[in-house]
Amino acid sequence: MQPVTSPDSVATRHPETARLVDPVLFGRGMAVIRIFFGIILLANGLAKLEPSLGRIDLGPYHANLVTRDGARSILNFEVNERQVVRDGPRGTEVPGLSPFVNDVILANWGIFQWVVVGIEVIGGGLLILGLATRAAALVALGQQLFLALVYLSSNRWAFEQPHEYVPLVVLALVPAGRIWGLDGAIVRDRPALRRWPF
Repeated sequence: MQPVTSPDSVATRHPETARLVDPVLFGRGMAVIRIFFGIILLANGLAKLEPSLGRIDLGPYHANLVTRDGARSILNFEVNERQVVRDGPRGTEVPGLSPFVNDVILANWGIFQWVVVGIEVIGGGLLILGLATRAAALVALGQQLFLALVYLSSNRWAFEQPHEYVPLVVLALVPAGRIWGLDGAIVRDRPALRRWPF
């Protein structure tokens, strides 16, 4: 069995390796990604609470966020109506997805719309604050993987969904809330909590 080697002893024996990554700079980079994804989630969640926030017009810049009605329409269209090629099948070709979306989610949209709002507002807020960051990223990841299934047979740009969920996989694994986040204060005050989700 190999003895456990501390990072300091590795740096002493191999100083060229120790200089490859500045841990503080790396932590700040992860914090920027965490906060950016938190803003995306929170902004979309707030647009679902207040639909007027779903339209952004700043001079020549025009954009939109997904409201509750928009989310329902998108889900219905992608699962039931999208037709990739003329005379091809309508809706998703992912086995079992259509009955699940139609019979569970859309049939109970009065409940599921608030589940989506909760994931986006609470998850986004936690990512911005850096509190229980890995748990917040994991919940957001679940939503994004579901959307990846919805868009799987929609003939989208190949990386449209991976660029949403791959960073969330990393944020669910890496303690990105310890720099510029409340997770850092928690683990400093209570070192025993230096584990997932902090």
